[in-house]
Amino acid sequence: MAKEQALTTYTWQGKNSKGQTVKGETSAKSIQEAKNLLRRRGISATKVRKLSKPLFGRGGDKITPADICVISRQMATMLAAGVTLIQTIDMLAKGHAKASMRKVLNQIGDDVKAGTPLSNALRKHPKYFDDLYCDLVETGEHSGALETIYDRIATYKEKAEALKSKIKKAMFYPIAVLVVAFIVTAVLLIFVVPQFEEIFSSFGAELPAFTLLVLAISKFVQNYGVFILAGMGIGGYLFKQYYARSKDLRDSIDARLLKLPVIGEILRKAAIARFTRTLATTFAAGVPLIGALESAAGASGNAVYRDAILFIRKEVAGGIQMNAAMRSTNVFPDMVTQMIAIGEESGAVDEMLSKIATIYEGEVDDMVDGLTSLLEPMIMAVLGVVIGGLIVAMYLPIFQMGMVV
Repeated sequence: MAKEQALTTYTWQGKNSKGQTVKGETSAKSIQEAKNLLRRRGISATKVRKLSKPLFGRGGDKITPADICVISRQMATMLAAGVTLIQTIDMLAKGHAKASMRKVLNQIGDDVKAGTPLSNALRKHPKYFDDLYCDLVETGEHSGALETIYDRIATYKEKAEALKSKIKKAMFYPIAVLVVAFIVTAVLLIFVVPQFEEIFSSFGAELPAFTLLVLAISKFVQNYGVFILAGMGIGGYLFKQYYARSKDLRDSIDARLLKLPVIGEILRKAAIARFTRTLATTFAAGVPLIGALESAAGASGNAVYRDAILFIRKEVAGGIQMNAAMRSTNVFPDMVTQMIAIGEESGAVDEMLSKIATIYEGEVDDMVDGLTSLLEPMIMAVLGVVIGGLIVAMYLPIFQMGMVV
């Protein structure tokens, strides 16, 4: 059997039935097919060409988790409005701004039209739709309530993306300020300090120790700065490669991050929020608790909590209540285990898990805002000491000369 030709995105320009000049993009297997599709829409194409890739890669066309989040919400809304699944996928494929997303949706739509279940069509794109996503869709297909499941998936994705953005917010500001401080300091040491050194050489007087120290640092950076940057780049690349391949290293870093002051507490609460939100979504969708715990373990985002959740899964499979198994791991707060115990007794575990997730998501939000407020004056103080110290070191000999005169 011949392999089916992949869809390609084409840009086109032509005239519509009213004689107006129009242009846009369409996906087809060939230029001729693209022209035929346009002709059926009443458009006489004058130019049809393959969409060229950007010169410096396709960063702007990359499919992100946020795109999957938006697509999930649109699917939920349209299915709830009574639009058929095939029509929903086709409409989303035609209207999406990214060519890469249109291509994926067109491929999924072709599979569904050929009789493939949606969950199986999604599994062909594991880079964008993980096992948890596909399992939930499969549950919705079996239960006949795909629109309800998609609403839960969309809510879950939105909560997960919101939590991720909060964590990034906590990390981005201090990192950005430190990078700027590093660049400014390097510029001063490489370009500004040497100018002062030429002036000082004409003084013929002994320079202060602080000034000599800064001049020595400036010479070192000028002589070895390129090698330092190259070493940092190579070291960062090697670490990234080793980090991607070594599970032990990743687990060790995850454990150490939890011990950091303030940031460690934010990561703990975020892991609990992800765990409870994932478990609530899968359990409410009808996924058995054992399978739901396995999905939640991978979604927790931290090796310590992943191992603890897998231990809970093993204990629950052996007949132990979930709250008792959680308590024995020593990584979940008493409030969480007590709320889970109440949920198990009342038969409303999914509702209790959702409440826990909401509580911890709110706490993460508050802690991130507090951390940002705390870091701002600290970073400003560090910048003042570093930049101000360099300036003082350069002007100190001039001040001393003025006092002598």
